[in-house]
Amino acid sequence: MRMDYQLAERWIAPHSHILDLGCGNGELLAHLQQRLGVSGYGIEIDEDKINEAIGKGLSIVEQDLNDGLARFADDSFDTVVMARALQAVKNPDELLLDMLRVGREAVITFPNFAHWQNRIHLGLKGMMPVSEALPYEWYNTPNIHLCTFKDFEQLCAQHDIRILNRFAVSDSETGYAPLMSSLVRRVPNLLADVAIYRVTKA
Repeated sequence: MRMDYQLAERWIAPHSHILDLGCGNGELLAHLQQRLGVSGYGIEIDEDKINEAIGKGLSIVEQDLNDGLARFADDSFDTVVMARALQAVKNPDELLLDMLRVGREAVITFPNFAHWQNRIHLGLKGMMPVSEALPYEWYNTPNIHLCTFKDFEQLCAQHDIRILNRFAVSDSETGYAPLMSSLVRRVPNLLADVAIYRVTKA
């Protein structure tokens, strides 16, 4: 399981009601149901992934995240999760506010575009970076609003969104020495390629 999934699990209470946006094949939702006994729904648009998630016994709503969350009432969920999809929607600021309308808290992960490898790739090669966190070429990427730790925190400040927790990780961190992992936490905007936030309404 991806490291951002494992860390997101820390912030979700047992037996809570959750909504997983862009849930893919339901890997995280199925894991949370088994480990924490949570209930809830996943939202996904890819038909093959929906069928795979339903095959795991999950409740999936077929929907484009760009259509917002109007079908859900205010405060319907304890936590709304969105893993690596914020940068792929048309209006990430509006969707973030909608997540905090329907949920008490939100857990969001996204690739950090300010990671040092991206800076070198763009600065020296003059080409859009391709990495483990950003695995697409410029012409086929679904990512239309790439951002950084600093960008996201500025957006939260502009909309009175309170950051409860922040975690910085690298997809390849499993091979890192403890000192390097510590440096990633201290200088996340430069050294972490994935950002994980837990936020709520101020």
